[in-house]
Amino acid sequence: MTVQQPIQTLAPTPLPNTAENSTIKKLLIVTDAWQPQVNGVVRTLGNTRSQLESLGVEVEMLTPLSFKTLPCPGYPEIRLSLTTRGRVQQMIEAINPDALHIATEGPLGWAARGAALKRGWAFTTAYHTRFPEYVNARIGVPLSWSYALFRRFHGAASSVLAPTPAIVEDLRSRGFRQVVHWTRGVDHAIFYPRIEQKPPNKNNPIFLYAGRLAIEKNVEAFLRLDLPGQKWVAGEGPMTASLRKKYPNARYIGVISQNELAHLYSQADVFVFPSLTDTFGLVMAEAMACGLPVAAFPAMGPIDVVGQSGAGVLDEDLRAACLACLDVSRERAIARASQYTWSVATGQFFAALKPMRARKES
Repeated sequence: MTVQQPIQTLAPTPLPNTAENSTIKKLLIVTDAWQPQVNGVVRTLGNTRSQLESLGVEVEMLTPLSFKTLPCPGYPEIRLSLTTRGRVQQMIEAINPDALHIATEGPLGWAARGAALKRGWAFTTAYHTRFPEYVNARIGVPLSWSYALFRRFHGAASSVLAPTPAIVEDLRSRGFRQVVHWTRGVDHAIFYPRIEQKPPNKNNPIFLYAGRLAIEKNVEAFLRLDLPGQKWVAGEGPMTASLRKKYPNARYIGVISQNELAHLYSQADVFVFPSLTDTFGLVMAEAMACGLPVAAFPAMGPIDVVGQSGAGVLDEDLRAACLACLDVSRERAIARASQYTWSVATGQFFAALKPMRARKES
């Protein structure tokens, strides 16, 4: 396989223009997840913002960067904002947006939700993370408790945006209302095969994981597998030290830039995604864009992102999936990833927005 060039970037797709959202010229996104954090939520919001701005929509961000913060227990890189509903309400009023999107269920998200309910503002929310499953995995909080809290948070939204059809249906089955699909994209100017890619050496293949090293990512399900060749791990997290100690034969790469990650994807033979709790798994789409087949469990996220496309293998036996991926063509992976663009995703996002209506009250 010869070195590929980036997929040609087409002109941004015009935004859906309905009688309701045609008045939206300025959007405010409230999020507890933002730079310098490195995760799928931050990447999604950053790309969505860039797409909207390229199409003439002014996008303001209300993030922890504007507040004093404390580190989140167990996730010190995630900062929890110290603020009040009143202060957040004042900041929203000063920005005076046409539409309000509350991206996360953290302190800023709850404060913005409270302000919106008090003022009668319409707003949308997003379900980026299967937080109930994360909390259950970490400290054993029953799923029913967390989902009840999340239903309350999202219940007042005009739309709840979810990243895959499987997550949409799961949330609906749990009593969430107004759930709509908001897919994800790949920056094809960054993620494409960076080197000449040959069929894998089955005696010494490279199996790669990229993402947070945390219990909910189920990384040990990959590291404990009896596989030929090498295991590479990119990323950091609360389990970094314990995994390095328990599985010293793996190659630990740490946190790297997107360009470096694209090179890493291009060098590996199989991308292993062991998570059982992700809503989408943006790294899977980015890996496929670099010609890397995906081995995963048949869980939410992989079911939709990889599915029956032939771009990877889903199996309850993760080792079997990894080995089978050595026979998957890189072209199939690239073709699957080409279906994910930020232009399409941003159109879905914008279509779900609602004018705040009471935004210009005095």
